[in-house]
Amino acid sequence: MKIKFGAITALAAVLGLGTLLQAAPVQADSVHIAGEATTYYTLSNHYGISMEELMNANPQISASNIYPGLKLAIPGTVQAKTVAVTETAADSVVTNGDLSVLSVEPASNTVQAWGKAFTYAKSIQVKASAYSSAASENGKWGAVDYFGNALKLGTIAVDPSVIPLGTKVLVTGYSHPGLPKQAFLATATDMGSAIKGNRIDIFIPGSQSFVADFGYQYVQLYIIQ
Repeated sequence: MKIKFGAITALAAVLGLGTLLQAAPVQADSVHIAGEATTYYTLSNHYGISMEELMNANPQISASNIYPGLKLAIPGTVQAKTVAVTETAADSVVTNGDLSVLSVEPASNTVQAWGKAFTYAKSIQVKASAYSSAASENGKWGAVDYFGNALKLGTIAVDPSVIPLGTKVLVTGYSHPGLPKQAFLATATDMGSAIKGNRIDIFIPGSQSFVADFGYQYVQLYIIQ
């Protein structure tokens, strides 16, 4: 949809940097909710299973596209090791329950997603569309944002006069199977000639037809401070 100008009861407690996570059994088919520092490497150390096993269990998730709130499958019955955890408060391991519940506290300008609270400067409603990495949607520059970075989930195109480039936002109120449930963090790193005013274009990995199912939706943005 974009004509370019250019280049996410827990089985383990969520602990801070340097805190030790005590060994705890994790049942088969458990799910890990990613935080800002999550990688296949940290998960491999955490659960004591190989990166190859983790990547095979999550074939649709690229190692370079793990974002806060993303759910990753943890294969088999594994034993979490006693290791230093560098995950943030958005991280946890769940097999039952849902940490994707979104809550907003306007009085304190706080929005909570995945069990993590974010302070926002303001909230605005915008009309959203979605775009893929197809050449027909990205012109001669290819599948990169305005700064030349590869497009990834969490990339949005904006009108810089409304949302300055580099702004971090929590996107909510949408519906599409290619996006995390309830909310996801995004950064305004792209723009397009068709994106003017209270408009955004959301990059969604996948085929052009899959992404096109997004259509047009009104979504709520929380500008993260």
